[in-house]
Amino acid sequence: MDQPAREMMEYDVVVAGGGPAGLATAIRLKQLAAEAGSDVSVVLVEKGSEIGAHILSGAVIDPIGLDRLIPGWREDPERPLTTEVEKDEFLFLGPAGGVKIPTVTLPPLMDNHGNFIGSLGNVARWLGRQAEALGVEIYPGFAAAELVYDGDKVVGIATGDMGVGRDGEPKGEYARGMELRGRYTILAEGARGSLTKGAIERFGLNAKADHQKYGIGVKELWQVRPEQFRRGLVQHSMGWPLPNKAGGGSWLYHFDDNLVSVGFVTHLNYENPTLSPFEEFQRLKTHPMIRDTFEGGKRIGYGARAIMEGGWQSVPRLVFPGGALVGDSAGFVNVPRIKGSHNAILSGMLCAEHVFAALGEGRGHDEVEAYETAWRASDIGYDLYRVRNVKPLWSRYGTLVGIGLGGIDMWMSELLGASFFGTLAHGKPDYASLKPLSEVKPITYPKPDGVLTFDRLSSVYLSNTNHEEDQPVHLQVRDMELQRRFEHDVFGGPSARYCPAGVYEWIEEGGAPRYVINAQNCVHCKTCDIKDPNQNITWAPPEGGGGPNYPNM
Repeated sequence: MDQPAREMMEYDVVVAGGGPAGLATAIRLKQLAAEAGSDVSVVLVEKGSEIGAHILSGAVIDPIGLDRLIPGWREDPERPLTTEVEKDEFLFLGPAGGVKIPTVTLPPLMDNHGNFIGSLGNVARWLGRQAEALGVEIYPGFAAAELVYDGDKVVGIATGDMGVGRDGEPKGEYARGMELRGRYTILAEGARGSLTKGAIERFGLNAKADHQKYGIGVKELWQVRPEQFRRGLVQHSMGWPLPNKAGGGSWLYHFDDNLVSVGFVTHLNYENPTLSPFEEFQRLKTHPMIRDTFEGGKRIGYGARAIMEGGWQSVPRLVFPGGALVGDSAGFVNVPRIKGSHNAILSGMLCAEHVFAALGEGRGHDEVEAYETAWRASDIGYDLYRVRNVKPLWSRYGTLVGIGLGGIDMWMSELLGASFFGTLAHGKPDYASLKPLSEVKPITYPKPDGVLTFDRLSSVYLSNTNHEEDQPVHLQVRDMELQRRFEHDVFGGPSARYCPAGVYEWIEEGGAPRYVINAQNCVHCKTCDIKDPNQNITWAPPEGGGGPNYPNM
């Protein structure tokens, strides 16, 4: 269709993404400007209906980032984190029982004392208020749909058009997206962001990095009975229900008023195409060492998201002409600690400091090389370097042996500052790990009981996910025939199992399979974009404001 020209607004810095990394970038830029007695114009766009709407994490939060960004945050009566960690427990589960791993055997970096349990979404909401108070322009409900280029330089982003029908034609309420231009554009989209993916491909940012690795985290929030509540308890498990060759583990965090965050991470390099991360999570809650926590309680929240797991060796080049990557767009998650928000905030601050210096020199639309040079020598680099071999060892040797070797490697890094493994490579990308259906034993999962275990659709309901139904499908299958011949015929349709929201279905119709995409269910986890064996599915931003609306997650 013929489209009118976009309206354009110009700023010093444009930030795409309203999570901890993007907000920290914006806040630090404004702080530096105030300290220098100058001004810097900053705009931040967020595809969720509000700041925090799409933020989901466990979360046990290392406060190092908040302490540096806003040193007085603990004195704020509206502070978002109030529950400090009081007890750590580590479990190794078998089908009928398990053992507690003595915490004294774990490397000191795994100790959670001094950290806080809470909702990362609420942390983002609080940071959003701090940013607005400093003069950052924040526009929630607007998806950053594409990068704007001038030659080979990024000069900003364009928000998605609103009011486009499923047929691609404008409806009565059609509104063209805005073009937000900046001297620098900061991508803070989280795991597998669409603009980040495009920038990495266009500028070859991963040319010297290992494959990025991913997991999918599925989470529920429960209100439990007071007698089952242990305020400040942090509990992690490994082992059952996953088989030894499929990596992952669980968390249970007790916080606030009788709330328990429970979740399960499945590494996306699993081989069996009939494995379902959602169903494995449901099974976890039936374990004898887990289930008592939830009996008599009420499930009040659900969500899922992809997690970057590649770490040190998978971080791409962070800068490109006109912009930079921060937070989970860069892959700053510490996998053994199951933490990334502290590094997200620290990376936003580090990026802001180097971008502000570049602006002060009158620069723009170039590469802020100093940021790229600085991160590995920063606290972020130190955090990731010590654990760089844990994920490769886990993937290579399975849970039993791999975790043991990973523990030894972390102790070596702690005590000697070195590892006899050097720096291990990750091997093949996650999408290449699936075996054909004919080569595996299919997994059969029990039906949900509706009390402790649940189905996908009732779960998606709790995520408050909503999309305008009459809009183009944002889950784009490049070649539908390829999807039938390989995803269905060879692998048995794994998208119907790895998706935690019931988006994908293969339906027999007239003796032939038909692919159904229930895009309105999508919780924006982007697992399909990662795990599809032919990389034939592309996740693109839907109309702004769509997707989940997570409260207290």
